[in-house]
Amino acid sequence: MTVGRSTSPTHQRGQLAEETACRYLQEQGFQLIQANYHCKLGEIDLIMQRHTLLIFVEVRMRRHNSMMDAAMTVTRPKQRKLIRTAQWFLQEFPHCAELDCRFDVMAFNPAKGELTGAPDWIQGAFYAG
Repeated sequence: MTVGRSTSPTHQRGQLAEETACRYLQEQGFQLIQANYHCKLGEIDLIMQRHTLLIFVEVRMRRHNSMMDAAMTVTRPKQRKLIRTAQWFLQEFPHCAELDCRFDVMAFNPAKGELTGAPDWIQGAFYAG
């Protein structure tokens, strides 16, 4: 039996939410640059591009009986970590640093635990400045 993050139901739901968010953004004309970008500073769920816009996307999903909206879980410390990770990405891929950058949140608050309908897409959810 395999034990680890990839087999947990929570991780599987999170992976499904990320895949759903990616498909949704692709339907909006975005191209996937990288999924689950990791560096020593953290992780960014999705990095997407459309024309001259590069978006760093944090995907959040809450259980159907949660008291808090999924988007509200992107706290100020989490935002700082995402900003530092994005800065690292832009240093690693300097050709992307010329693009306009934005931080978006894709929030899923499923009814009865199922991902249905469009996610709550918060464009420009926070800023690096």
